[in-house]
Amino acid sequence: MAKNFADKALNVIERVGNALPHPATLFGIFALIILVLSAILSAFGVSAVHPGTDETYEVINLLSRDGLHRILEEMVTNFTSFAPLGIVIVAMLGIGLAENSGLIAAIIRSLVIYSPERLLTFIIVLAGILSNVASSVGYVLLVPLAATIFLALGRHPIAGMAAAFAGVSGGYSANLVLGTIDPLLAGLSQEAAKLVDPAYLVNPTANYYFMIVSTFLIAGLGTWITEKIIVPRLGKYDATNTDMEEVERLSPLEKKGIKRSLWVLLGLVALILIGIIPENGILRGEGGDLLTSPVLSGVVAIIFIVAGLMGLVYGVAVGKYKNDSDVMKGMSESMKSLSNYLVLVFFAAQFVEYFNWSNIGIVLAIDGAEFIKSLSLGLIPLVILFVIFSGMINLVMGSASAKWALLAPIFIPMFMFLGYTPELTQVVYRIGDSVTNIISPMMSFFALIIVYFQRYDSKAGIGTLVATMLPYSVMFFIGWIILLIIWLLMGWPLGPGAGIHL
Repeated sequence: MAKNFADKALNVIERVGNALPHPATLFGIFALIILVLSAILSAFGVSAVHPGTDETYEVINLLSRDGLHRILEEMVTNFTSFAPLGIVIVAMLGIGLAENSGLIAAIIRSLVIYSPERLLTFIIVLAGILSNVASSVGYVLLVPLAATIFLALGRHPIAGMAAAFAGVSGGYSANLVLGTIDPLLAGLSQEAAKLVDPAYLVNPTANYYFMIVSTFLIAGLGTWITEKIIVPRLGKYDATNTDMEEVERLSPLEKKGIKRSLWVLLGLVALILIGIIPENGILRGEGGDLLTSPVLSGVVAIIFIVAGLMGLVYGVAVGKYKNDSDVMKGMSESMKSLSNYLVLVFFAAQFVEYFNWSNIGIVLAIDGAEFIKSLSLGLIPLVILFVIFSGMINLVMGSASAKWALLAPIFIPMFMFLGYTPELTQVVYRIGDSVTNIISPMMSFFALIIVYFQRYDSKAGIGTLVATMLPYSVMFFIGWIILLIIWLLMGWPLGPGAGIHL
C-alpha cells in the first residue's frame, strides 16, 4: 500500500513538473511578472530601509517611460554582461576538449576497472562524484559501466548502477576539482550579492574546502548504503537470460595518452606552484597576497588551460586529433551542448536585471531578513530549513543553474542582511539541490536511468528507481547536515577567503 501511495505521489509530481513550461519560458514569464509587480508596488509606495546604511529603497516602476527605455536599450548588454555566461563558455571550451578527446571517459574507466574488488563500490561512487567535472559523461558512461562490472563479479547489476548514480547525481555538489558548476553558481551568487554590496566578489573556489571534505563523506556514505541496504534488498541476480558484456580495458594507446596528459598536469601544477610559493611570486596578488592572486580570481582560465592542454595531448596521443582543424572541431562540439543554456541565460539575465532595477529583490530581502530575525531561529535551524526548501524545489525544477538564478537574488541578500556570506548561502543551496537529485523525476537524466534499470528488470519504473535511491537521498541529507553543522560550529572557511560571517 505504501508503495502504491508513493507511486501515486510521484506520478502527481511528474505530471505537475511536465506541465510546467520550459525553464527559459519560465524566466520570460517571471521577467514579465516583475515588470507588472514593479508598477503595482511602486503605485502603493512599497519601500524598505537598509539596516546597515539607513538608506531607503523604493520599488521602481519599470513600466514607466524611463523604465521602458532602459529595457530596450540594455536588453543586449543584460545578456552579454551576465556574469555566468562568459565563465561557463570559457570553462566548457577546455573541459569540452578533454571530454571530446576521450580523456575523461578513459580516466573514469581506468578508475573503475583497475580498482581492487573490495574497494570497487567506493571507487564507483567516488568516480561518479569526480565525473561531474564534465557534463553528462557520468550518466552516459559510468552508470551502465558499473552495472556491467557488478554483473561480471556475480553481483546485482542494479546495485552497481545505484552506487554510480548516487555518486554522479546525489554527489553533484561535491568534487576534488573545480568543474563548470562552480563558476556558474559563483557568477549567479555574485550578481545577487551586488544587490547589497556592488563590490562583492564571489570566486568559483567559494565552496572548495567544504566540497573536498564532502567528496569523501558522500563516497563513504554511498558505499555503506550500497553494501548494507541496497545489495541485501535486491538479493541475488539471476543472470541466466542476460547477455554478458565484456568490460573494455584501456588500450595501449589510451594508456599512453593518459600518461602524457598526466605529465602535462604535473608540469602545469609545478609552474603554478613556482608562481605562488615565493613571497614575490609572479602569480601572487597585490603585496604578495595569495587570496587576491590570479590563481583564484582567474581559476576559470586555469580550468580552460589545464583541461584543454590535457585533452589536446591525449587526443594527439590516441590519434583523435591529427591537425588543428580536429582540435577546433572538438571545441565546437563542446559548444553544441551549451545551446539550450544560451537560450536560458538570455531570459534569466533579463529577469535578474529587472529584479535588480526594480528594487523588489532588495526590499524583499530586507523585509524577509527582519521577519527571520523576529523568529530568532539561529543559524543552524535556518540553514536546515533552506536545505529542505532547496531540495523540495529540486523535485519540480531540474536545472541547478535555473533554480539558483531564481533563488539567489532573494536568499543571498536576505542572508547577507542577517550577517552571513553569499558563499554560505550558496553551499547550503548546493546541498539541498544535490540530495534530492536522485529521486527527482524532473532531473534531466532520470528517464535514462529508468531505461538502464529496465535492462535488468523489465518491470522497473519510477517507483523502482525512487525506492532504490531513497536511502541514499535520506542518508546524504543527514550526513551533509551533520557536516555542515560541525563546519559552522568550528567556524571553518568554506573556501579560500570565503568565511561564514560577513
